[in-house]
Amino acid sequence: MKLKKIYIEITNRCNLSCSFCIKNNRKLRDITIDEYKYIINKIKPYTKEVYLHVLGEPLIHKDINNFIDYATDNNLKVNITTNGYLINNIANNTNLHRLNISLHSFNEKYNVSLNIYLDNIFNAVDKIKNNTYVTLRIWVKDKNTPKIINYINERYHTNIFISDNQKIKITNNLLIDSFHEFIWPDMKNNYYEEWGSCKGLIDHIGILSDGTIIPCCLDSLGNINLGNIYIDNLEDIFNLPRVKNMINGFKNNKKVEELCRHCRFLEVKNENIKLEKGN
Repeated sequence: MKLKKIYIEITNRCNLSCSFCIKNNRKLRDITIDEYKYIINKIKPYTKEVYLHVLGEPLIHKDINNFIDYATDNNLKVNITTNGYLINNIANNTNLHRLNISLHSFNEKYNVSLNIYLDNIFNAVDKIKNNTYVTLRIWVKDKNTPKIINYINERYHTNIFISDNQKIKITNNLLIDSFHEFIWPDMKNNYYEEWGSCKGLIDHIGILSDGTIIPCCLDSLGNINLGNIYIDNLEDIFNLPRVKNMINGFKNNKKVEELCRHCRFLEVKNENIKLEKGN
């Protein structure tokens, strides 16, 4: 059994409170360095990449650089998604493989101007982009998107124009990924569809801060609890009838679990791909 990537939620705490984010109702928890090392040592035979987030802001963790370095020392590529406010916490780390920055996280309510927010981010980005792939995530219809694009054009002497979902290269190792707002899967949302596929369990799984194993990075509340990394072996997890049923369902375009039926991530992703191709 090999997975493309495994998500590890090193913390479920966040420095922000964004309206678009599903709210955490679990106990706030940071994993310890010993717990992290245990997880890395247990999962490294099954993947070559880790993402240090599910819910929460990974750069808030005091051991973030130790986490990056330890995984790298174990031949794992480390990827992080951040809101960007705490980017200086990793600005001197040369071991990070990929950094995704959600620029749509900016909000005036956090008492930092857009220019200061962007200056702080891009000063750090310019220091790390020779060693790290950086993707700037931007929502097409966010009110700040035109200002952000103008900032980027002035800083990098480019002539970028965002018209719809697209990936645009700014310079080496730095690109923009624009898309429409995504709604987290939730038992309480109004979306419901029994048909559809997913890469959850097929090319990735997630591990929450308390060790709960989940089928994908979007099950941020642990609704589909498949076991615990501190107790269970991954081989045993993938032999569970529930897991086999989910995988077979996805391969046959069928959503087996109720939470999956309230998720439209792949639908949105496919729409974005069509837009990129001009279909």
